[in-house]
Amino acid sequence: MTKKWLVINAANQVLGRLASQVAVLIRGKQKSYFTPHVDCGDQVIIINADQVRLTGKKWSNKRYITHTGYPGGQRVKTPLSLKKTCPDRIVEHAVRGMLPKTRLGRRLLNNLFVYAGATHPHQAQKPTPFNPPAQHHDAKH
Repeated sequence: MTKKWLVINAANQVLGRLASQVAVLIRGKQKSYFTPHVDCGDQVIIINADQVRLTGKKWSNKRYITHTGYPGGQRVKTPLSLKKTCPDRIVEHAVRGMLPKTRLGRRLLNNLFVYAGATHPHQAQKPTPFNPPAQHHDAKH
């Protein structure tokens, strides 16, 4: 089983559509030898995660909820506040939600590398650029 290294530029990409395509690549579902219980996907590098798009009012209305484990420890963040501190987590969270919630899913997340800027430290792996299919919009909207 050979794993390829792919680079995806997230600039001006809609978050959900990008995340679903990345989840398929990490899982390996596009390959002819896909096996559900085996890590047979590719390594994916996402650059320009800080330029990803959200549609509608999701920048202010979407909420990421965490809990510290202590009483009253619920913490709520919006994508706008996350973008200021760590914009790569927005993409990482979206992809994590589209992977299996099992030991395999947690291990598959190690094949994802998200960077806010346009550079990444994986030049030695000779990654190939991957262009997701063009997103066409309906004329109704």
